[in-house]
Amino acid sequence: MVSALAFAYFLSKVSDTVTLPLLNIPQSELVLRSDNVFLLRQAGLSPELLIFRDQLDLRALERAGRLRLTLVDHNVLPSSDSYLEEAVVEVIDHHLLEREPNPTCSVTVEMVGSCATLVTEHIIQKAPEILDQQLAQLLYAAMVLDCVNMDPAAGKVTPKDSQYAAALERRFPTLPPRGALFQSLQNAKFDVSGLNTEQMILKDMKVVSETFNVAISVLYITLEEFFQRVGLEAELSSCCQKFGFDLLILMTISFTESREPIRELAVFSQSSRCREQVCQFLEQSCSPALDLRPISTPLPHISAYHQGNRLASRKKLLPLVKAFLKEQSGDRCPGPGEEEESDVPPTPMNSLVEGCPLNEGLPQISAQDLQEKFSKLEGVDL
Repeated sequence: MVSALAFAYFLSKVSDTVTLPLLNIPQSELVLRSDNVFLLRQAGLSPELLIFRDQLDLRALERAGRLRLTLVDHNVLPSSDSYLEEAVVEVIDHHLLEREPNPTCSVTVEMVGSCATLVTEHIIQKAPEILDQQLAQLLYAAMVLDCVNMDPAAGKVTPKDSQYAAALERRFPTLPPRGALFQSLQNAKFDVSGLNTEQMILKDMKVVSETFNVAISVLYITLEEFFQRVGLEAELSSCCQKFGFDLLILMTISFTESREPIRELAVFSQSSRCREQVCQFLEQSCSPALDLRPISTPLPHISAYHQGNRLASRKKLLPLVKAFLKEQSGDRCPGPGEEEESDVPPTPMNSLVEGCPLNEGLPQISAQDLQEKFSKLEGVDL
């Protein structure tokens, strides 16, 4: 969100093109991003200024030749968005490069800890005069959270992240203290109070697809707490059926009293064969080795593990899942009690890295409303 807001603001200041930050989630899902809502409030930005994926008809804009897309924090479009490919003119990302070279698309991909670091680099090198306290606070907060308080022991921060975080600190000495800022964002991110099981799964989820769909969700409670939820397997099964998931991987993150991270992993599928194949692949993985140690679970369709490799976040798990899917290409997981293919519609996903539902109807925001939002954004001291 910060990368989209900041880079769109940068582009609007250095060009005459109307540039808008588009958040690739439905408006209804903002409530699931508790850390985002907290940061917006801290930075003095109203959520009403934001523009969401279900408020614009990108297909109509693309067909009219009125769309140019810059991708931030991902570098490839999912197959469901392939029709937008010709509109992509720039990419800024910190994930593994999967995009095919294209002379019409400028690509900046570097494996730093935070995409906000690369956006900050662009701004400082090309338009440092637009930086103010508010914009710096947004970028700084994203870096601090993504890089786990810039702690090398967490395995996320790189020298470039540290370089640009320090540059913002020097230029804006009144930024919130790093430790306090990280803790407040972490507390907001881990706040799952009031969320049902489906919302907890959707809160921080990526989906990868080949011949079947795998959702990978980060949970901010322990597996022991999660397994105590009444009717859990029925809720997980319902969620998978609703969104078309063949398999669900749950990666938990919690902390000891001394703030040491604890990671656990659970694999859910109604198909025993599918679940066992994924578990075996992850158990035998060497790059990276997850160091999985089985833990008991009372739920028959879930395999659970303590993850010894605390540095292996979902960012490092995703390539393993993609490798598994490619290896299993053509061997689709059967549904519960059947071997035939499911007629479940395509998965609605909440991250453009792996996919997102499209609103095929008329846009829910009028041209006048859009111009109004843009005018308000221009008037905000971002």
